[in-house]
Amino acid sequence: MPLRTTKHWFGVVLDAPDASALAHFYERLLGWTSFKDTPDWATLAPSETHGYNLSFQTEPNYVRPVWPSEPGRPIMMLHLDLEVDDLAAAVAYAVEVGAELAAFQPQDDVRVMLDPAGHPFCLYVDSD
Repeated sequence: MPLRTTKHWFGVVLDAPDASALAHFYERLLGWTSFKDTPDWATLAPSETHGYNLSFQTEPNYVRPVWPSEPGRPIMMLHLDLEVDDLAAAVAYAVEVGAELAAFQPQDDVRVMLDPAGHPFCLYVDSD
């Protein structure tokens, strides 16, 4: 039997040294609304009814992942893929709100970015 709730609310949680600070970065990047913002936990979503969210949890032992991965170093456990209309403009905006362009770029049509806590996320334009 699949897991179901009446609300159908799905979320992804990213650990960070400061949940609130990382949530504010993604709030600026995505233009989403903050629904909870405490020192230990923060949650954003496009709206109350969209059914998905992005949350952030303060982890005192957080260690910034290394991209690309290196043996014996902390690796990313997941990354976000964000479709954009204009790749160059999206990269410029992401940098303006606090992201950095990763040094290693494995694809010509995707840009790997790093959020302020070091989580990789990808910006891409759908070519279909």
